[in-house]
Amino acid sequence: MKILTLCCTIIMMTAASSAVAAEREHATFAAGCFWCMEHPFDELPGVISTTSGYTGGHSEHPTYEEVSAGGSGHAESVDVLFDPAIISYQKLLEVYWRNSDPTTPNRQFCDIGTQYRPAIFYHGEQQRKLAEASKQELQQHKPFPAAIVTEITAAGPFWPAEAYHQDFYLKNPLRYKFYRYNCGRDQRLQQLWGKQP
Repeated sequence: MKILTLCCTIIMMTAASSAVAAEREHATFAAGCFWCMEHPFDELPGVISTTSGYTGGHSEHPTYEEVSAGGSGHAESVDVLFDPAIISYQKLLEVYWRNSDPTTPNRQFCDIGTQYRPAIFYHGEQQRKLAEASKQELQQHKPFPAAIVTEITAAGPFWPAEAYHQDFYLKNPLRYKFYRYNCGRDQRLQQLWGKQP
């Protein structure tokens, strides 16, 4: 009897765990240095985790050295694991746009190269539709004159970056702030979008 009860408990726990996992979704964005893209998403209720990494390239298991050299085709990206019952993909898109410069191909702020291109890597048809609708809406009502060049493309394999890149803004706050300021990121974001709320 005890064995049967234990088995039933394990089955119920596994089913509950699977249900929770099924409710989670991934969103993947690129907007230059991935250090700077974890922070705005980490602050949002409903975001479970963010991971810095590489996607959109043609090699497997790329290293930071390979990606930063620009030859692997990958973009520095952030993968956002979120609960759509708490936060919508549309809200993540809003946060993404306001933390990127959608007017510059193959560049974000002081970082230049295809590895720093602005991109939305969609997971599934619904995300594609929402991303394209968001881009179209922004094109019609953007607060700046330049065209939007951010690519919207299907998500491929995502390779997590080396451990020292994860949560960099928390582990190395002074270096992070120094880099962010000297790269002109906040200055350019304010120029494009106005003062951040």
